[in-house]
Amino acid sequence: MSNVNQDLAALFASMAGLLASKAENPYKVKAYQRAADSIRNLPEEVHAYAERGELRTIPGIGKELEIKIQEFLSTGRIRVYDELKTPLPDTVREWVTLPGFSEPIVHDLFFRLGMTTWEDLEALAQSHLLQTLPGLGGRSEEILEAIRTRRSVCQ
Repeated sequence: MSNVNQDLAALFASMAGLLASKAENPYKVKAYQRAADSIRNLPEEVHAYAERGELRTIPGIGKELEIKIQEFLSTGRIRVYDELKTPLPDTVREWVTLPGFSEPIVHDLFFRLGMTTWEDLEALAQSHLLQTLPGLGGRSEEILEAIRTRRSVCQ
């Protein structure tokens, strides 16, 4: 088996472990474990499947995992994996206590949007862009009040 296959299989197995440790959806964990096993047992390099447009013929590889494999083949990394293994700062982790917030939402705000402070979060809430996130629509005032209350306690 090629180093690329070994590296990708190890990365997917690690993602499964990290997701399991965060009590993520067990089906998602199993999907990564199955993908790791499938890639580990491929008769040829994963590059060959990608070049032929046949990644989804690999057992356990669907659209989402196909995208991650292509990202890995082109960059040598998978952004979601880097985010999973990088812990959130304590102050950002506290945002999970805000109304309607969950760890995936906070994760997205920090890693994708670059929100790092209560001030950043308050500005985002005031701009009404938080309403575009699933589960937060129509809660702007409630969220703003919770942010202001939390900030006053922190200062």
